[in-house]
Amino acid sequence: MNRKQKEIVSKTAKYAETTLGREATGHDWLHVKRVWLNAKRLGKSSKADMFIVELAALLHDIADWKFHGGDHTAGPRKAGAWLKSLAVAPDVIEHVTSIVANISFKGAKVKNKISTLEGKIVQDADRLDAMGAIGIARAFAYGGAKGREIYNPGVKPVLHDSPEGYTSNTSPTISHFYEKLLLLKGLMNTANGRRLARNRHNFMRRYLRQFHGEAAGHL
Repeated sequence: MNRKQKEIVSKTAKYAETTLGREATGHDWLHVKRVWLNAKRLGKSSKADMFIVELAALLHDIADWKFHGGDHTAGPRKAGAWLKSLAVAPDVIEHVTSIVANISFKGAKVKNKISTLEGKIVQDADRLDAMGAIGIARAFAYGGAKGREIYNPGVKPVLHDSPEGYTSNTSPTISHFYEKLLLLKGLMNTANGRRLARNRHNFMRRYLRQFHGEAAGHL
């Protein structure tokens, strides 16, 4: 990146930190910072445009639909307005906002619309933060904030085939592992993403074995 691009990334990082701050559902500035660091790590040895990668990572949750009345256009719209205020080139804005619009997991059977290398890197970086110890903590934080049960053996996980079905889902947090988190290892886009996902995936499997053993009174 050139000097001007680095300045834009620096301003965008400060904007994301100020906008998102600290909150209790796991979608705060620290989440975005981890995704940013993961994206830089994943993109380092690739031929990706790291200006786009870093901007998209920093802005991917700038107005998450989950906290904006289900409005999936809120994030891309806010990201685009910010980049326009910095006089970023229109083609860069279009690329970044497309990543922001399509980065989210929308159901086990819903086709992924991320097609560019930059988008795949940022999506992998975001998915890594939904896995492992951090992912477990974030899942329960979000579930608690939304008033969801931790576990209900009478509720079976659903592999959603539409974004509407997934986004309207209110199943217990443990079901979320089977509806999304355990699927992510097989959905990673990049070789580095798949490699880094392996340990986090295995940690979640070990956790669930312990959880179910305790829930059943065997441990």
